[in-house]
Amino acid sequence: MKIEIFNDSVEKFIQSLEKNTIARVIHTIELLEKFGNELGMPHSKMVSRGIFELRINGGQNVRIFYAFSKNKAILLHGFIKKTSKIPKKEIDTVIKRFDGLEQ
Repeated sequence: MKIEIFNDSVEKFIQSLEKNTIARVIHTIELLEKFGNELGMPHSKMVSRGIFELRINGGQNVRIFYAFSKNKAILLHGFIKKTSKIPKKEIDTVIKRFDGLEQ
């Protein structure tokens, strides 16, 4: 499956992470590329209405939201998870970007 990045902020976010975390992020993105919508827990989880999260745990717990559109997985937004719940601000950002995708 082809992976596409929604905008520069996702790429900048990934590059801002610790080196060992970047390696885990890249590995998880490669799993998404290989398995597509078959990728499940512990690497991927549906968050809401067509929005999924890549789950990267370790020194930094990272979440990268993505959606499927036209046979591609589009990486929409990423953040470092510090609490058990996803902050509303992060969900709002993802939904705004998701609504801007051409389905």
